[in-house]
Amino acid sequence: MSSVTPPEKAAKRSCHLLPLATVALLGCLSGCQYEPDDAFLASATSPVTEARTVPPLPESRDPRTVSPLPESGDIDAGTYLVPVVGYTEPFEITVPDGWYTLDGQSLGKDDPGHPAEWAVYLTLSPADYVSMDACSWMGALANVGPSAEAFVKAMAAQSWTVSTPPVQVMVGDYSGFEFDHSVEGDVDFKACGARRLCIHSESFATCSHWYSTQNEHETYRAIDLNGQRAVVSVGYIDELINSELMREARAVFDSIVFRSYK
Repeated sequence: MSSVTPPEKAAKRSCHLLPLATVALLGCLSGCQYEPDDAFLASATSPVTEARTVPPLPESRDPRTVSPLPESGDIDAGTYLVPVVGYTEPFEITVPDGWYTLDGQSLGKDDPGHPAEWAVYLTLSPADYVSMDACSWMGALANVGPSAEAFVKAMAAQSWTVSTPPVQVMVGDYSGFEFDHSVEGDVDFKACGARRLCIHSESFATCSHWYSTQNEHETYRAIDLNGQRAVVSVGYIDELINSELMREARAVFDSIVFRSYK
């Protein structure tokens, strides 16, 4: 993502990153349907790993004592709550200094040594539809249904991109699957719809989340919230991003937990 003026920057960020504070959990919407193959998730029987790198929060913690994530601008270091549309409890995220939000919908941080805006970023996406052909994506967006398994399989089947085998993880009190996702081979972006690879979307008619460069990389977690799905991801523009910043972004990603406050 090249450097742009402030209004353009905001528009570009809001298009490139999916809503964080207004997460929609997947339901059965109209459009193409994608049926998962249970055999695909054989690797999910591997040992469950705890998806955290920060100390667990006390079990007795009252969520009312935690501040909500600010709508926009620079944010102080600390733990924040983010509401999840369609689910009764918010999720928690812990960030260090230097991060910022845009309209309460995304988190990002720039690398002073890299020309891209939001060199690293975090998103929490509805991901209602997955593009089965990421380049010729118009008319190829499939409704994958509400399960975490279906989303994982659809992303792995997507053309022009590649996913690593899913690993089962715990994200707070809920289980899910983690995998990496990136561009496969050399892509002529100019030949693709809207000059981008469409990864997934909130609508079957338009693209909400895409890659516009060859070396973009994301790590996804698809979490099962009692039969409904939430999708979180952390990404970076390319491998030239400062390695310390990439580790920091991963730590923020690992701090995301979904809890049952009972």
